Amino acid sequence: MERSSLTRFAWLSIAAALVTIVLKTTAYLLTDSVGLLSDAVESLVNLAGGIMALMMLKIAARPADDDHAYGHSKAEYFSSGVEGTLILLAAGSIAYAAALRLLHPKPLEQIGVGLAVSAAASVVNLVVALVILRAGKRRNSITLEANAHHLLTDVWTSVGVVVAIGAVYLTGWNWLDPVVALVVAANIVWTGVGIVRRSVAGLMDTAVAPQDLATINTVLHSHEAAGARFHNLRTRQAGARKFINFDVLVPGAWTVQQGHDLVEVIEQEIRQGLPDSTIFTHLEPLEDPASWSDTGLDRGPAGR
Repeated sequence: MERSSLTRFAWLSIAAALVTIVLKTTAYLLTDSVGLLSDAVESLVNLAGGIMALMMLKIAARPADDDHAYGHSKAEYFSSGVEGTLILLAAGSIAYAAALRLLHPKPLEQIGVGLAVSAAASVVNLVVALVILRAGKRRNSITLEANAHHLLTDVWTSVGVVVAIGAVYLTGWNWLDPVVALVVAANIVWTGVGIVRRSVAGLMDTAVAPQDLATINTVLHSHEAAGARFHNLRTRQAGARKFINFDVLVPGAWTVQQGHDLVEVIEQEIRQGLPDSTIFTHLEPLEDPASWSDTGLDRGPAGR
């Protein structure tokens, strides 16, 4: 699947957000529940997140150009960062509305119909979230994963709201409605902070995941029997793209062709284990001390 084709999942998220906004707003108008209002507000955030995801996925799918020689894959981090921030803003608005209702409680109306409408919205979000999450994990898209996790949070939010309103109906305790809305806001904050942290980590050129690093090291160690050594391994994740750098040290008696052939095999094996990888290698002679000492981020002058 090409990266550009991922935009169809963003369109799916937008469609789901529009449907659930209508359903949850209807449920709120029927019941006057601040819990259902908080649910509707979160769906508005889902819509904004879906639109942002669509824009950034389109940018991330662009090929490398003169101004962006390493591609545009980091655009995905902007999408997830914005969505995480929107989630936090939504949580603040929900908490504010819940606090007002807690100070001035009101009885709920038409609870049965409102709960049925809200439940239908939750089913829509659940199905769409699972589809998008599967695509995000399969294609290593932080944008789709963030969007899916947001939708799943919305599902759990709706479940909590439905349970709370049911409890209000059974007990007559109207204060349960704003209290659950405050719990919902806290849960949304937790999700938003996690998404923002992951986005910041990506923008800071965080190394690839430990399991990916283990794959690289397994390939490198498998070629040491041939007389090669490896060091100065550096990695970074940029959206779905992985960038991998390392030095390859071979006996000085080897021909350039021998060293080149080895590097080609190593790079091919790494790409088989880690698709969407860009690999840079530096071939050096084993016997030269400078080959072992020149390992800093700022490479020093040649000492040979």
